[in-house]
Amino acid sequence: MADTKFLDNDYKYDFKTKAKVLFTTGKGIDEKVVREISKAKNEPEWMLEYRLKALKAFEKMDMPSFGPDLSFIDFPSYTYFTRVAQAEEQNWDEVPEAVKSTFQRLGIPEQEQKYLSGVTTQYESEVVYHNMLDEVEKKGVIFLSTDMALQSCPELMKKYFGTVVPYMDNKFAALNGAVWSGGSFIYVPKGVHLEKPLQSYFRINNEKTGQFERTLIIVDEGADINYVEGCTAPIYSKESLHAAVVEIVVLKGARCRYTTVQNWSTNIVNMVTQRALVMDDGLMEWVDGNIGSFRNMKYPACILKGDGAKGSVISIAVGGKNQFQDNGARMIHIGKNTSSTIISKSICKNGGVANYRGTVRMMKGAENAHSHVECDTLILDDLSRSDTYPKNEILNGTSYIEHEASVSKINEEQLFYLESRGLSEEDATQMIVMGFIEPFSKELPMEYAVELNQLIKLDMSDSIG
Repeated sequence: MADTKFLDNDYKYDFKTKAKVLFTTGKGIDEKVVREISKAKNEPEWMLEYRLKALKAFEKMDMPSFGPDLSFIDFPSYTYFTRVAQAEEQNWDEVPEAVKSTFQRLGIPEQEQKYLSGVTTQYESEVVYHNMLDEVEKKGVIFLSTDMALQSCPELMKKYFGTVVPYMDNKFAALNGAVWSGGSFIYVPKGVHLEKPLQSYFRINNEKTGQFERTLIIVDEGADINYVEGCTAPIYSKESLHAAVVEIVVLKGARCRYTTVQNWSTNIVNMVTQRALVMDDGLMEWVDGNIGSFRNMKYPACILKGDGAKGSVISIAVGGKNQFQDNGARMIHIGKNTSSTIISKSICKNGGVANYRGTVRMMKGAENAHSHVECDTLILDDLSRSDTYPKNEILNGTSYIEHEASVSKINEEQLFYLESRGLSEEDATQMIVMGFIEPFSKELPMEYAVELNQLIKLDMSDSIG
């Protein structure tokens, strides 16, 4: 059996800081907690009403009937809101010291200076630092925390909030609707192109807590944006819950690329709803990396409503010991001549599970639509498992779907060849794994690709003894 010790090293983000808590709602969720969150944020009445409706939906809705077993989740045991800073800052020196040191260790200030048009950092429930380049602001781009956008851009928020992912969508979207806090709001004006990405970084610091950011991105006609998010947390013996919602509106001829490198610690339950509405000739690209978390359910989606709209998802999931990755994509074709591509790469090891679950649906009016789906899995031992659950539906006579799937183990002939060229078994296996994930990593900006490759190498170090 191949030596894959390079795939399982220490989780380098397992450090804890003691930030002073200024306000918390305590454990549990009910109407009182929801009202406390809304009051603490000084929200308009319409948002409080939205939260309360979402809470009622959450209380009535069932857990997902598919994917990993979630019966261990005890919703009253989590803390749903924690504030550690008085305000969002635009100067790192003004951020509370314990919080600032966390993001310094994560390298966020350095990345901001070198690579980014703007950055938002969230610690527990709220954004603590936010800034963007002057030239980006001069182009009319709005990049704020979602909380700040509710105060500064109420018309845009009211027009788009909850329109792509309504709170009735699923139980975790309803939970987010009730207790959401933080996240990013972006509006890119017509025809504006950003050369450097905007980034958000999310950090959970405590155990038995929740993070429920809400991200809303509107890309106006002919505009173009790259957005990158990262997330980590220290390791605890008890789990925490992350249930985010991402809504994206891509208007006529616009393009949005949304890149996630999810590297939560293995005590995080990650339940995320991500969806984009794409209008005529628009393009939505999801680049979705899932390396961490204890339980993960995430299916980036495109609703290709406009004629000629395009969508793509390129994803990777690594399921290791005690991990259950249930990932995939959803493409709903409504407009004529729409197209979509799904490329899914899964790696499982040390008894982990990495599933693909996807839906491609060609609606009746989606004439001449087409979709291409590839699902490839690399299983590194006899303990691990991967299943594929595709759902392909064509409701007209002019559309077509291509679906390819493969499951394989490390090729012994490839190993023998590489070792005969002087490579150790570990280096040879590493080279094969890196080649397997290359379709995903090549889509990342260079600095993030380097980081991802390093994460994969660290994560694989003890896969097989």
